[in-house]
Amino acid sequence: MRRSAALGVALLSLLTVPAHAASPEPRPAAASVALAKPDLAGLRSSLRTALSQGAPGAMARLDDQGTVHQVAVGVADRGTGRALTTADRFRIGSVTKTFSAVVLLQLADEGRLSLDAPVNRYLPGLLPDDRITVRHVLSHRSGLYDYTDDLFASSVSGFEAVRTKVFTYRQLVDRSLRHARTTAPGGAYSYSNTNFVVAGMLIETLTRHPVRTEYQNRIIEPLKLRDTFYVHPDTQIPGRHSRGYLTPDAPATALVDATRQTVSWAQSAGALISSARDVNTFLSSLQRGRLMSATGLKQMRRWVPAGTKQAYGLGLRRRDLSCGVSVYGHTGAVQGYYTYAFTSQDGRRSLTALANASNNARVHNAMLRTLESAFCGTAAGARRGVVLPYERAEDIAAVGRRT
Repeated sequence: MRRSAALGVALLSLLTVPAHAASPEPRPAAASVALAKPDLAGLRSSLRTALSQGAPGAMARLDDQGTVHQVAVGVADRGTGRALTTADRFRIGSVTKTFSAVVLLQLADEGRLSLDAPVNRYLPGLLPDDRITVRHVLSHRSGLYDYTDDLFASSVSGFEAVRTKVFTYRQLVDRSLRHARTTAPGGAYSYSNTNFVVAGMLIETLTRHPVRTEYQNRIIEPLKLRDTFYVHPDTQIPGRHSRGYLTPDAPATALVDATRQTVSWAQSAGALISSARDVNTFLSSLQRGRLMSATGLKQMRRWVPAGTKQAYGLGLRRRDLSCGVSVYGHTGAVQGYYTYAFTSQDGRRSLTALANASNNARVHNAMLRTLESAFCGTAAGARRGVVLPYERAEDIAAVGRRT
């Protein structure tokens, strides 16, 4: 979700991707803090809090140097009452952005893309300003208006209007260009899904393949991700999955089952399906330098301020936790699902946590505490009374006004 519309809506792999293998960059000082033993009781407590705030189900998988911890509460399907499990597939929303950024950084490694070149060099005439570079797009500093602010000014009616609709990338960009830009190119961070629609256009133009093919060949197959799919414009999640529930704007209104949708309004900005295991594998492999060169990973970690205790690189978030540990990944919101997916600097401990509800700020903020329990341990428990920074769920699906 985003600023002007209130709140809505990777097991470790030892595989090396050919031509992109490298060792990770040196760890920054904040990440040198030793990780405490994870607080599994605290993790479960955060998930139960999400349930008490309106999520039908919540789960978390923690991969920690070969040890797997799995916690799940509530239901995956309100109709059948089937329990949610950490093996369920789900829509990962804006975690897709990190996949898209990885593909573009691999293309930069191959000499097919320059991060500091204008987008219009590769997509002539697309954008109204030749100063907007690929780097600006990947770091949300292009100033391109987020078209989802218009699409989802109302959560349910906005969603139902696009649930089965199929957009072209150009149609989505054109929606953005109807509005004034939010900042000059290279200005302050300003989250916009438009940026990663442009990223998808770059991928398809430079490779002459659909983004599905590039995700598959560059990430999914090399890492043996068994639950990760880009099915757009199909509406169904293949295999065993959690259903997702959208919270309407009006209080005391029934949840809307939002599971089946094209996610065409997001595409390369948020349409991937995956599982907690796969996302943990992906993020761990990324941080361990197995998806791009050391130079590419360094570029991905060039941070700009992005809110309280947060920074943004190129399709990658850094969050600085209360115990001094920094974690790296992305959050993802799409109608019916909210995801926290982060890993340690060395990629040895990774957490993916899901609530199958969106457009509910209380649920989102309950899920934020999963990071503290997973990476700060029981010390975080002593701070449970401390109010964490309010989580602006600015990712995909900036829908609704429920707080």
